[in-house]
Amino acid sequence: MLQETTLDTGQDPGPRPSANFGLKDEIRAYWSKRAETFDLSYGHKIRSRGEFDGWSRLIACHAPIGPGDRVLELASGTGEVTRVLLGFGCSVDAIDLCEPMIERAKAKHRGSAVRFHLGDAENTMMPDARYDLVICRHLVWTLLDPQAALADWLRVLKPGGAVVVIDGDWVNRSRRARLLQRLSQWLDRLTGAPRLWDEQAHQRIMRGVFFRDGLKAPALQAMLQAAGFADIRTGPLTGIKRRQFASATWSERLRLLATYDDTFILSARKPR
Repeated sequence: MLQETTLDTGQDPGPRPSANFGLKDEIRAYWSKRAETFDLSYGHKIRSRGEFDGWSRLIACHAPIGPGDRVLELASGTGEVTRVLLGFGCSVDAIDLCEPMIERAKAKHRGSAVRFHLGDAENTMMPDARYDLVICRHLVWTLLDPQAALADWLRVLKPGGAVVVIDGDWVNRSRRARLLQRLSQWLDRLTGAPRLWDEQAHQRIMRGVFFRDGLKAPALQAMLQAAGFADIRTGPLTGIKRRQFASATWSERLRLLATYDDTFILSARKPR
């Protein structure tokens, strides 16, 4: 879910959570609080019709879906990608770990056919072979046990069904990207832009997840193959980025340029 990447200041982010408050709890607490400002971020909110249409075309290219198909959306957040999925006329089950996220999504989609579930994307508890598509955006980098999660996603897919992952490497940055990010932060301070996330909590989470050294498409491809998926494809989000850039502030444009080459879409199929 997370696209805002903070710089490591070298400062100690504080003590790790206690034994009765683990990393999964911290992830839930972090995103529950972020729900208040989630739609203010250019990478999460779909701000224009052009971006909406871009997401529709990109998803359809990787996993053709239509009326009557069943879709499981993981880490559905405030329901932005949900809007795109409903545009295909399919039936959507949306899972999120955080109740405040679900409440905002329900308010957006009141009266629609989508069903929201409070649950864990790593262990969906959904029926076997139920879905034509499993999809997530900005989730995989946060997984604690991605191999177990992929096995669960394979289980809930129908034979021939697809999984689509939209994510990126939010850890490794080139010198140019780090400079752009510093310029963005300087511009935020100059303009008095509000801070939308907790840097210390973000750093603690990133240091504890499986992909703490960064999520790369080839590594995820290997995991999908090991889990039993086939027909694995990957590609850039170039068209989406252009549309996001058009509606972004100057500070957001700098952050967007800093992550331009590090995001990807990846799809795979469950063998028939």
